[in-house]
Amino acid sequence: MDNPVWSFFFPNSAESKSTIELLKSLSVFENVSTRNLVQIERVLHERRYRAGEIVFNEGEPGAGMYIVKKGEVSIEKKISATAGGIRLALISERSFFGELALLDDISRSASAVTTTETVLYGFSKPDLGNIMERDPRLGSRILVNLSRIVCSRLIKANDNLERVQNELNLIKSGAE
Repeated sequence: MDNPVWSFFFPNSAESKSTIELLKSLSVFENVSTRNLVQIERVLHERRYRAGEIVFNEGEPGAGMYIVKKGEVSIEKKISATAGGIRLALISERSFFGELALLDDISRSASAVTTTETVLYGFSKPDLGNIMERDPRLGSRILVNLSRIVCSRLIKANDNLERVQNELNLIKSGAE
C-alpha cells in the first residue's frame, strides 16, 4: 500500500511477519507469544544509518535498546582522549544492544557506531513502561529475560576480568 494512512492501519504483512520472526529469535523476547510480539512490533521505531554513523556516544543518556534488523554495529569504549578506543563487541543482524537503558537511567557505557549500512529497531524505556502498564505479565516476562541476559553478561565480564588479572599477575611475577 502506498497510502501512509492505510498502511498505518494495515501494515505490510510480509514485513510484519519478518519483524515478528526477528523478535522471536531474540533472547529478550523468549517465551513471548506471537500475539504479544505483535504488540511489541507496534512500538518499535525503525532507524536507518549509513556506514560510520554514530547510533549513540559513550556518556550520553540511554533511552532504550536497539535491535539490528540489517547491518552491523561496533560497540566501542574510549581508553583516553589521546589513545582512542577499543572495540568491545561487533553486533550483527538478529542481535541487540543497549538493553541496560531499559533497566536504569544510566548513561551509555560505550559508543555504538555502524560499520555498514544498517537498519535498527529502537525499543525505548517509555515503550516498555507502557507495555508494563497495559500487560503486566508481558512486561514482567521481558524484565525477567533482560535480567537473565544482564546476569549472563556480568558473569562473562567477571570471567574475562579474572583472566586478565591472572595474565597481569603472570607478567608482573615474570618481571620481578
